[in-house]
Amino acid sequence: MPPRSLWSGAISFGLVNVPVKMVTAVSQKDVRFNQLHVKDNSRIQQKRFCAEEGIEIPFEEIVKGYEVRPGQYVIIEPEELDGLDPEATHTIDILEFVDLDQIDPVYFDHPYYLVPDRRAEKPYALLAQSLEKANKVGIAKFVMRTKEYLAAVRSSRGVLVLSTLLYGDEVIALETLEVPGLETELSERELKMAEALIESLTEKFDPERHQDTYREKVLDLIARKDDGQEIVVQAEAEAPAKVEDLMAALEASVQAARAKRAAADEA
Repeated sequence: MPPRSLWSGAISFGLVNVPVKMVTAVSQKDVRFNQLHVKDNSRIQQKRFCAEEGIEIPFEEIVKGYEVRPGQYVIIEPEELDGLDPEATHTIDILEFVDLDQIDPVYFDHPYYLVPDRRAEKPYALLAQSLEKANKVGIAKFVMRTKEYLAAVRSSRGVLVLSTLLYGDEVIALETLEVPGLETELSERELKMAEALIESLTEKFDPERHQDTYREKVLDLIARKDDGQEIVVQAEAEAPAKVEDLMAALEASVQAARAKRAAADEA
């Protein structure tokens, strides 16, 4: 079953409009647990509770407040927020085009697919193929559910992909981090050996090759307990040993990686 449309409108660049529908690009597979009362396995419910009076509060007596100082709040009415909502234009307005490699991956937030609406196949294909040929990304803004988003629009195998972006002040600057060892001097031999290790482990990215083994183990645990099997808790894995000789560790890693690749090629 194809994913349902979350938003419909048009991509706007220059005087060109491309009618599109937006669908989600991901379907996360988290294992979700419910909180239960250990005595009778009944679901735990959360209640709105006033810490000052020690009583449950009905929904109509709850307001939104922003803490400006410890214990002091500015109360905001719903209609005041409504007056600040951005205008829902139903357009993804491309403001500029940039090279894909200019966007640090840390800025990417959530991905969506854009599919052409009826009779929009030609302008859609024109934009998608042009972006892919130029290796460019459109930086755009759009409104969805009363919120304005910054986004990147790119082409992947002829399909337009929109990824919402974090704003600049939402990403912690690298300069604020305390990272010991940034000025560490490395020998040419160490660098070459590290490069050889990276090369020996380099593969073409295939997402199907990587599985969420933890989720699979959790689901297997649930199935076995549901069948009434007794579960034996495994001993905690030992922490990796501290590397005393960096070059020896690099050389051994390169040899192991090359041996593994050779064995895979022979299989």
